[in-house]
Amino acid sequence: MFDSLIRLLSQFGRFLYPYMNDIAVAIVACLIVIFGSRINRLLRSSLAGSGFMVRTLVFILVNAFGYGVAIVALSPMLAGQLKSIPSQWLGLVILATFIAIGAWAQRNNQV
Repeated sequence: MFDSLIRLLSQFGRFLYPYMNDIAVAIVACLIVIFGSRINRLLRSSLAGSGFMVRTLVFILVNAFGYGVAIVALSPMLAGQLKSIPSQWLGLVILATFIAIGAWAQRNNQV
C-alpha cells in the first residue's frame, strides 16, 4: 500500500518536471499579485507629497520593470530549487505551496 502511494506520487512528480519553469512563474506571479498591493500602497504613502511626474515614473519603474525583473530573475532560481526536490515529494510541495499562497491571500482579503 505504502509503496503504491510512493510510486503514484513519484509518477506525478516526474510528470511535473517538464513544466517546472511554468510552475515557478505561476508561484512568483501569485506572490507578486499578493504583495504588489502592499508595495504599491507603501510607495503611494511615501510619494504622497511628490509631483505627478515623479509618482508616475516610480509607478512605471516598480510595476513594469521591477515586477517584470522579479519574475524573470526569480522564476529560474525557483525552478532550479524545485527541480532538486525528489519526484515523490515534488507534487506535494507544489500543491502545498499553492494552498499556502491561497490561504494567506484569503486571510489577508486578497481573494
